[in-house]
Amino acid sequence: MAEQGSPVDWHAIDPAGAFERLDSSDLGLSQAEAAMRLQRHGANALPQAPPEPAWRRFARQFRNTLIYVLIASGVISLLMGHRVDAGVIFGVVMINALVGFVQEGKASAALQAILGMTRTRSLVWRDGQLRTVDSSELVPGDLVSLQAGDKVPADLRLVQLKDLACDESMLTGESVAVRKHLAATAADAPLAEQHGMAFMGTLVTAGVARGLVCRTAAQTEIGRISELTRQATLADTPLQQQLARFARQLSILTLIIAVLTILVGNLLRGLALDDMVQAAIGIAVAAIPEGLPAIVTIALAIGVQRMARQRALVRRLPSVEVLGSVDVICSDKTGTLTANAMTARQCVTAVQLHHIEGEGYSPQGRIEPAADGALLAAARVALLCNDASLSQENGQWQLHGDPTEGALLVLARKALPQFGQVLEQWPRVEELPFESERRYMATLHRCDSEPTALLAVKGAPDRLMTCCETQFGANGPEPLDLACWQAELKRLGAEGMRVLALAERRLPADVHAEHGLVEQGLCLLALIGINDPPRPEAIDSIARCHQAGIRVKMITGDNPLTAAAIGAEMGLNVERVLTGAELDRLDSQGLDEAASAVDIFARTSPANKLQLVEALQRQGRVVAMTGDGVNDAPALRQANIGIAMGGKGTDAAREAGDMVLTDDNFATIAHAVAEGRTVYDNVVKSILYILPTSLAEATVIIFAILLGWTLPITPAQILWINMVTTVTLALALAFEPPEPGVMARPPRPAGQSLISAELAWRTLLVSVWAAGLVFWQFGDYLRHGASVELARAVAVNTLVMIEAVYLINCRFLDASVLTPAIFRRAGPMLGAIAGVVVLQLLYSYLPWSQQLFGLESLSAADWLRLTAVALSIFVVVELEKALRRWQAARPSARQ
Repeated sequence: MAEQGSPVDWHAIDPAGAFERLDSSDLGLSQAEAAMRLQRHGANALPQAPPEPAWRRFARQFRNTLIYVLIASGVISLLMGHRVDAGVIFGVVMINALVGFVQEGKASAALQAILGMTRTRSLVWRDGQLRTVDSSELVPGDLVSLQAGDKVPADLRLVQLKDLACDESMLTGESVAVRKHLAATAADAPLAEQHGMAFMGTLVTAGVARGLVCRTAAQTEIGRISELTRQATLADTPLQQQLARFARQLSILTLIIAVLTILVGNLLRGLALDDMVQAAIGIAVAAIPEGLPAIVTIALAIGVQRMARQRALVRRLPSVEVLGSVDVICSDKTGTLTANAMTARQCVTAVQLHHIEGEGYSPQGRIEPAADGALLAAARVALLCNDASLSQENGQWQLHGDPTEGALLVLARKALPQFGQVLEQWPRVEELPFESERRYMATLHRCDSEPTALLAVKGAPDRLMTCCETQFGANGPEPLDLACWQAELKRLGAEGMRVLALAERRLPADVHAEHGLVEQGLCLLALIGINDPPRPEAIDSIARCHQAGIRVKMITGDNPLTAAAIGAEMGLNVERVLTGAELDRLDSQGLDEAASAVDIFARTSPANKLQLVEALQRQGRVVAMTGDGVNDAPALRQANIGIAMGGKGTDAAREAGDMVLTDDNFATIAHAVAEGRTVYDNVVKSILYILPTSLAEATVIIFAILLGWTLPITPAQILWINMVTTVTLALALAFEPPEPGVMARPPRPAGQSLISAELAWRTLLVSVWAAGLVFWQFGDYLRHGASVELARAVAVNTLVMIEAVYLINCRFLDASVLTPAIFRRAGPMLGAIAGVVVLQLLYSYLPWSQQLFGLESLSAADWLRLTAVALSIFVVVELEKALRRWQAARPSARQ
């Protein structure tokens, strides 16, 4: 027996050869032989990766350079006996870790979802008898019986069948069920064309069959996909990478400054080493924006909530901001860009061409031009020679049966308002089911008021044309114009349509249905062009993505003509379409070039999709991948952000994706991109707000040491400032709405720094200005005889009020806030400022607070003065913004 692990192209072997290689027979295996093979090959179940322990997920929250510096500062403070400072530092670190632990969610469960899809029971021939066994007990060589409605339990080489069709869209992306036959196919045939195979996890939609188990568990096609999913890596998001780089740079700079402060203070100024170490800790605490991880997490969480209201559910919190930098969206076609509902779009009769409006299985839609005699006759055949049915559930039309027959049924209901009467008048009395060898289906109908019976036939156009002698013209039957029909068939095929022919024949009332009556004397009624139509909202969404500088690529398992036709309707570049087989022949450089230049890829395998995503990522592109099938899972996991369809999508796709669209609407992605850009903007605003404060605090301490002054702000006071401003002022920026024109600008480059040179200059300007004001206030109060406690109280409140005023500047990164737009959704900002004022009043006047932080009460005059001083920052920042806008508008700047 051939080992299933060996690379056998079972589709290229005929049924007799399969029996021989698997050492089986038409009686199946014996129970004893099946037990031996089960021991040898193992259970027909995919391996399940153990879930990540909760403790490890919690420990991962501390993997941040900023956190390392804070922990070290806390430990040193504790060793030096400064328990309050150490407690506050450790408290902040623990809160950040808990927030990240809760928000991260469960690890991806794509493999578990695939396992759930494959747990079935199967009918198997054992010892010559048909038995029901758990699918996990199947072994190579087992003879399995299939019928409509079954889920295929393993990869099978079909050895006997009748009218078998399987829905393989989850694996191949094909829109319609695949008709199966027993003949061997070429060894290099793509998955969608291996018609002698039935694949694990696919669904039998029609017919019956027997098949030999040739691959089980990880060796099956779905098993190979699960292995690709396992191998695909979860890449860090651009924001995670930028924050990590920012944290490393800031931490290194802080440590250098802290060490230099100790050396300068102790060696040059002769200050006590203990005092200098404590001052260095103060610098570290001041310079490290410990609230930044929490603010980023909160900003992402708010983005998640906003997106959930727009039917986009985010599974990995950092994925929200990835959408802001996405510059390529790789989209599956079936069910994502299209409705995954076959629809009759054109009806060609001998009289004229009819265009059929409407989408999917809803029977609403006009026919232009209006139905004539030829179309009405064709619609009657489409209705009568049909086994599908429609029902309306929760306002949605649902198809029961074959998708192609569903398209014909909808066409009939659009053309025949009294379709129910037609069914009653022409009951079916006999039928000739579809056979792959004959490629048509025929039904015989009798009407009490008609002297003749009606033979209704549908099938492959090239087959039925050989059976037709006449066509239905303007005045009834007329000689067949074969050349004209063949030209129309070629045109519909070039437009990516799947084409069915409809024909009829009038027969004596007492005749019985037989193939000889079908294969001659038919009257050709119409050619029906059918496709899976694009979603209208998806077309608009792609246009919005193009406007936003985002390239959209279609990667589908469907055939190239269909893909090109849909792509043209979508506004994609259809000059070149590459197939999976062509991709397999490219080297690494050729693959990279094709991934960048081509917009449409057809007949792709799961491995091809994964390769394309990886090729784009090698070029520095930030890739979003959308999909709904098991075949999309590896690429969904590898992409910078995987976007799964939640309605018609498979569990494997939903679990592999970072985001799930509950409405299966591609247009939701455009809204999500805008939200992702807004989240990123808000994170930048938060950094632009927090960083100057931290730098100003550190600058105050450094210059106090260099000048030999008493510290204007103590480390404990710095921790208070950072805590109170983080939970009030900085948090308000996480709620900011999108800025105007958020979707009119190109995606930000993946390697772009969080803080641009212009914003870095603003950070430095605000830091120096704020530090200078604090120094001036502290020194001026001391010069006029105030106590150190009062001077420090003024210095702390001056810095906090500067931050409150600066918050207003930060609502717009570049635009002036001196516009009515500043009042748009200003509730969080106003509430934050009011909250920080209340907290500062409590801080300044509560007795225990005064004792803990070493303060004296402020007078009303003190408050008026420090508020006036703080307002100067507003003027400085707005002047800086105006200067930059003026420079950008200069002709030389635009050239």
